[in-house]
Amino acid sequence: MRTPFPFSAIVGQDEMKLALLIAAVDARIGGVMVFGDRGTGKSTAVRALAALLPDIPAEQAGYQDGTPRKGKVPVPFVDLPLGATEDRVLGALDLERALGAGEKAFEPGLLARANGGFLYIDEINLLEDHIVDLLLDVAASGENVVEREGLSVRHPARFVLVGSGNPEEGELRPQLLDRFGLSVDVRTPQDVAQRVEILKRCDAYERDGAAFAAKWRAAERKTLKRLARARSAIDTVVVPDSALRYATRLCMAVGADGLRGELTLMRAARALAALDGMETVAEAQLSRVAPMALRHRLRRNPLDETGSTARIERAMDELAA
Repeated sequence: MRTPFPFSAIVGQDEMKLALLIAAVDARIGGVMVFGDRGTGKSTAVRALAALLPDIPAEQAGYQDGTPRKGKVPVPFVDLPLGATEDRVLGALDLERALGAGEKAFEPGLLARANGGFLYIDEINLLEDHIVDLLLDVAASGENVVEREGLSVRHPARFVLVGSGNPEEGELRPQLLDRFGLSVDVRTPQDVAQRVEILKRCDAYERDGAAFAAKWRAAERKTLKRLARARSAIDTVVVPDSALRYATRLCMAVGADGLRGELTLMRAARALAALDGMETVAEAQLSRVAPMALRHRLRRNPLDETGSTARIERAMDELAA
């Protein structure tokens, strides 16, 4: 099995890497939507983070070939193809076996295999809407229910949902996009030195993946330690009323619909505070995660041609004045 590319060795794309770490700390945030150019390391980053995490008990990782596993297994990473059918995604019940032998014969789908890990969907904006609806429902509830002709099977399906897509090839419906916790934009680097460094690292990895991973082992251990500390501390991080008021005022100022923006902003700031080793959420954490939590929840304003990120930053400047 090939050595995964180290998460710490990914050049640039800091916002995407931070969003993935935040989602890994608190799965309740609701996943990450990544918009941007092809070949910018989106799937590489998700695979790398999954490989970085320590093995988990097999019973937390769902089904494999219809049978719960034992011992410890790597954190699952499941790549959902665009042409996947509903049965392949959700799982299927064998009605003939159920009716003939009186047994519940369940063939696990991709959601069962992703339990405890990451479910990655490239070009999610090209996926059929009803499949996206199903995925978001399961990601929010943490449970998948398969029903056929009066028979039903329930199983846990707790995973970090990561979608990626190029807006030029079709947009995700706002109702669906709003249900993703965080949204980030990635672009092809325009800095010559950064692009040269990417080439060097990719070449070194392709020549000798094990040696390249060994070079980054210390940085990977540091990232893993930071993540483990944040996961253990997340429930003790305090979100003061002043932070909640700031989050609410900011959402009102940018015109975010509903309360999902405030909830995500609060959860993401708390996860970031845990990553930063802070005991209390401060305005600094809220400001840093605000673009990720809110940019995909803003209504388009025909009188304001500035991007959503610029609108959020302007609103934060006005609140600080």
